[in-house]
Amino acid sequence: MGWVARLFDARDSLVRMLLLDLSGVGYLVLSGHSGVSATGTQWVLAVIAFAAGLVFHRRILVNLLVQVALLAVAICLLDDLTINQVGASWALFELTMRADRRRTIWSAAGLLAAVDLTDSIGDPLPRVLSGVFGLQLEVGVPLLLGLVIRTTRELARQAEERAAAERRRRESESRAARADERSAIARELHDVVAHHVASMVLRVGVARHVLTDLDPRVGEVFDDVHGTGTVALADLRRLVAVLRDPDGVRGDAALTAIEPSALPAALGAAVDRARQAGVTVEADIDPAIVSLDAVRGLAVLRLTQEALTNVAKHAGTATLARLSVRVIGGAVHLSVEDDGRGRVPAALPSGGGHGITGMRERVEVLGGRLEVGPAGSGWRVRTVLPAPPAAVPAPSPPPEPAGPVGPLGPVGPLGPAGSA
Repeated sequence: MGWVARLFDARDSLVRMLLLDLSGVGYLVLSGHSGVSATGTQWVLAVIAFAAGLVFHRRILVNLLVQVALLAVAICLLDDLTINQVGASWALFELTMRADRRRTIWSAAGLLAAVDLTDSIGDPLPRVLSGVFGLQLEVGVPLLLGLVIRTTRELARQAEERAAAERRRRESESRAARADERSAIARELHDVVAHHVASMVLRVGVARHVLTDLDPRVGEVFDDVHGTGTVALADLRRLVAVLRDPDGVRGDAALTAIEPSALPAALGAAVDRARQAGVTVEADIDPAIVSLDAVRGLAVLRLTQEALTNVAKHAGTATLARLSVRVIGGAVHLSVEDDGRGRVPAALPSGGGHGITGMRERVEVLGGRLEVGPAGSGWRVRTVLPAPPAAVPAPSPPPEPAGPVGPLGPVGPLGPAGSA
């Protein structure tokens, strides 16, 4: 039924008119072999009807009016009205399938019926009744077929709309479920992790205040612990904000962090693990990556680990992989490409994970875009992580306690580090 549906599609009206015109020409030619030759007037009206059908195949109302006018002329001049009757009926059929308003359809059907009945004016009653009965074929059949096709299309369109609405509903429910899960994780982080980190920062501040005769080196350790804890609290606040409203803080999402100075060593370890798996890795890592913030530094590390793991899983061992990490204008340009000429071990799975999806989500959170696809005989993963819009301000040291110090700590507040 596929080709039948295409044949009655609105875009194929020219094909239908060509087939109809060829059928009309065949009728006129074959009628000459049956002993009744088509007259010149019949040929002229037929050619005009054929040409009008081709010219106005997209202007359905104009085509109907022309065909009905030709039928009226044929009623006055010809005995054989077959060509013009078929042309008018087909024009009504096209109009019924494609007209925007049903009033137009019924008006056109009434016009065709009125013109066709003029052929029975002044005839005996039996012939008039025969003409009225003949309207079932000339007007009723094209009208019925057109309405059936029109209704079928409308039902198909409604089914597609319902399916689209159902997909949107499922996506909405999925987004709502993810939002609920993010809120639950955010509450747990705030109630558990942030509480303990804040307590540790508070106690370090108390110890630093109470122990006044500390060795300077111990004081530096206390200062470092206090600063690290304060930064951790700031990262936890950003994480809670991301989990509650990921769209509102896009580009400032820290799901976890890595010290920038440790990033080169972590990338080197990821490259070494890939080499131990049998992959030949050519690494070109920009020393400027130590200037990256913790969020993008972690993203670079996770993307590199996932991409090199995928090389070992899908391209196999003895594959040549090229890793490039460059910092240009504050943006990170990362690319991992392999030649796809390795041997996949039988013990490694061939796919089915969510690695690419996870990489894409991580990149999009930071405002970038992940490109994954074939490159020659191998595969390439490439992305650009844009520079953050604004740097996070450095945490300020806590103020001195405002009240006396008791056995369990200061009585007064120590500063903003005491709560998440």
